[in-house]
Amino acid sequence: MNTTTPDIQLQLQTLPGLPGVYQYFDKDQKLLYVGKAKNLKKRVSSYFNKTHDNARLNVLVRKIVTIKHIVVQTETDALLLENNLIKNLQPRYNIMLRDDKTYPWICIKNERFPRVFYTRNLIKDGSEYFGPYTSGKTMHVLLDLIKELYPLRNCTYDLSLQNIANNKYKVCLEYHIGNCLGACEGKETEEAYLHKIRSIRHLLKGNFKENLKDFKQLMLQYASEMKFEEAQDIKEKIQILENYQAKSTIVNPKINNVDVFSIVADETMAYVNFLQIAHGAVIRSHTLELKKRLNETNEELLPIAITEIRERFKLITKEVIVPFEIDLGEKITITVPKLGDKKQLLELSERNARYYRLDQLKQIKIVDPDRHTNRLMAQMKADLRLSKEPRHIECFDNSNIQGTNPVAACVVFKNGKPSKKEYRHFNIKTVEGPNDFASMEEVVFRRYRRMIDEAEPLPDLIIIDGGKGQLGAALKSLDVLGLRGKIAIIGIAKRLEELFYPGDSIPLYLDKKSETLKVIQHLRNEAHRFGITFHRNQRSKNAISSGLTTIPGIGPKTMEKLMIEFKSIKRIAETPEAEIIQLIGKAKAEKVIAFFKNG
Repeated sequence: MNTTTPDIQLQLQTLPGLPGVYQYFDKDQKLLYVGKAKNLKKRVSSYFNKTHDNARLNVLVRKIVTIKHIVVQTETDALLLENNLIKNLQPRYNIMLRDDKTYPWICIKNERFPRVFYTRNLIKDGSEYFGPYTSGKTMHVLLDLIKELYPLRNCTYDLSLQNIANNKYKVCLEYHIGNCLGACEGKETEEAYLHKIRSIRHLLKGNFKENLKDFKQLMLQYASEMKFEEAQDIKEKIQILENYQAKSTIVNPKINNVDVFSIVADETMAYVNFLQIAHGAVIRSHTLELKKRLNETNEELLPIAITEIRERFKLITKEVIVPFEIDLGEKITITVPKLGDKKQLLELSERNARYYRLDQLKQIKIVDPDRHTNRLMAQMKADLRLSKEPRHIECFDNSNIQGTNPVAACVVFKNGKPSKKEYRHFNIKTVEGPNDFASMEEVVFRRYRRMIDEAEPLPDLIIIDGGKGQLGAALKSLDVLGLRGKIAIIGIAKRLEELFYPGDSIPLYLDKKSETLKVIQHLRNEAHRFGITFHRNQRSKNAISSGLTTIPGIGPKTMEKLMIEFKSIKRIAETPEAEIIQLIGKAKAEKVIAFFKNG
């Protein structure tokens, strides 16, 4: 088995389990290899967990010092991106792909009465290209379906107005069998023909809804003509198309010589991702880290990062795609896309910036837990609008299932982690019946009355599992104790994860993926689990107490012995006398049996 360095092991631990492309670099940061993966974590880890039969592969693995990755949406995108990077970067250990003829495209030719056909050559003559298609089957299904739906010419004639007017061409067999409507003889107008081309363009972009009505009409027509095989054939082709993402988010030949920049930031760091686009393909990806000094905004940091990256990579592109308006000088065009292919490229860049940040945070958590804790506390302070970091948090939850045995739980987190030795549970003493508000008021008062009396340090933050009503009940106790305003307190409503603050009727909503919300959810779940466990124990004890302990001569040890053996009072009552005698002796058994017989 190959031995890996601690640094490689750390990089492997933080890889995402998502589709994407990975890149291996040596100690001099020279690119060794580019590969694709359905699951980056599994695929990359497989290189390091065994000795390979191929000697060249073993040499490659020994040279790897740095692993970088680019996350994409689908396996098809990973395949296309891998292809582009290999052709442009030509890593030492990859098979060379020296031309652009790897995958086919569908072309709408730039001519009067445009032809639609597949090609492997992209010619810059104003024609439109759709693809590339990694599945030849899907591409041919598309072309066949277009042929079924929209009769087009496939000849190479120059159908100029003058040539048609001079009757230079005659209709061919394709016209007579219905595959063409005879534009060469003026039997079809240019306007009608271009209408079909617009529909085909929608179809090639994956917008099948625009053409669904045409599909259905064609199937109904075949069915009405008793051509059931043809109708079924069209249906099957539609199903294939609906299950295929016809347009890649990675490649669009119209987007040429463009740089894409995005930024993701937290309280202390910013991460700027850069994608270089040439001829519609991603040919380079890099993420730059920036350490904040003066709480700079994203709008301030992004231009600085772009200038640094453009200088580092000697970029001379005239257009940059960014998430918001910035000023880079008059010579550079700034594009802030809202829809379309450029917007998808921006989203791809943002996704990679987020995953890069997560990787770095995971690595910090492993190698420097104190730094991770300090960052998390600073983040929680900012997210929750607190005056100080919530190093000590306590969360309360009530449990009174079916209105019996009302109890409450208090769990304690220190530095974002459970401190289970400090968990506390409470039997509700002053409240009769199920009353969550009054129960919360009681336990909060008891908890902090005791902490004040015993001079224990109070928490930085109190979390109440419940909405505004529960929060209001807890505040009553803090008022009585004189702690209102001295301890931050919030309520969390279960259904929508709404955070309520005292005196504010509008809840706060945190990002569902934020670390702050995850810590709060962990607190809430721990309080619920701890409270439920205690509640069940209390119910069991009360069931035992209300049953066996009322029998004279049956003490706690005998009671425990019976419950361990028979699990419930009902089963004890139904157990044959001989079995009970064998377990606890005749004298005690007679008392238990008499008790159940007398009801």
